[in-house]
Amino acid sequence: MSGKARASRGRGVPRLGRYALRAASLAVALGVWQLLTSLDIDLWLRFSQFPTVADVARTFADRLSGPDYWTDLTDSLTRILTGFLLAAVLGVAAGVLVARSRLAEDLLGPILEVVRPIPAIALVPVAILLFPSNEQGIVFITFTAAFFPVLVSTRHTVRALTPGWEEAVLTMGGGRWRILASVVLPGALPGIFGGLSVGIGVSWICVISAEMISGQYGVGYRTWQDYTVVNYAGVFVGMVTIGVLGWLTSTAVELLGRRLTRWLPRTSYVPAGRAPRQVNRAAVAAPVSPTTQEGVPHDQLV
Repeated sequence: MSGKARASRGRGVPRLGRYALRAASLAVALGVWQLLTSLDIDLWLRFSQFPTVADVARTFADRLSGPDYWTDLTDSLTRILTGFLLAAVLGVAAGVLVARSRLAEDLLGPILEVVRPIPAIALVPVAILLFPSNEQGIVFITFTAAFFPVLVSTRHTVRALTPGWEEAVLTMGGGRWRILASVVLPGALPGIFGGLSVGIGVSWICVISAEMISGQYGVGYRTWQDYTVVNYAGVFVGMVTIGVLGWLTSTAVELLGRRLTRWLPRTSYVPAGRAPRQVNRAAVAAPVSPTTQEGVPHDQLV
């Protein structure tokens, strides 16, 4: 067996063990839920009021076989993706602008800081008055929820960039757009994706709440409808659906961020008793360019 094959096999075994451990923890949690609810345990918490895992599974299977579930799923995903993509583009643009321009900071900064503490869900009355349809209002709520985490994270990351990178580009004759494309945006990517990860989670919270208040379709609307008719198994189906959708979209954002920031040094977990991997000190000492995956001198940055 070659050295590369042995290394790949060595990485695969611990990874499978971690996946098995995660699956086991989920199975244990479901087992405890089933036990407490099936035995009608009432101590400090009233588990007798909860549906069992079997009840939720049966209701989930019934929903999957009907058209309403998929309609709700499509509507919620359309709203979340539309609002989130708008927030990603405008949040990054506004964050870079405020961080790089004193005039923009003086003009936009006070307005943004006054609006930022207002919960997005509190803007539902504003959305109802401002937009002609509930659909546009829900997208607006979703956009607002994700916009400010992206804005703040981008602003702080751009301000923390090393000045030497920008000076190197200026020395080579580059202008503002060159600095923006080769230094500012690549260097700010870790912070940008940090804000996007937070923003997608907050967006799910707010879009579900907005659907409960003013929606006609969607996972949040259906969950609230189940609660009003005392269909608690249906409520838990909605909660599970929201959790899975939130996890999938957050994971997609994180994977995209890792893909676009491969040039960053990564830290890895080293189990107890295992010797840490030797590090090439020369490679660590070399400065890392935000546009490449290798350390290069500043005077070669173009």
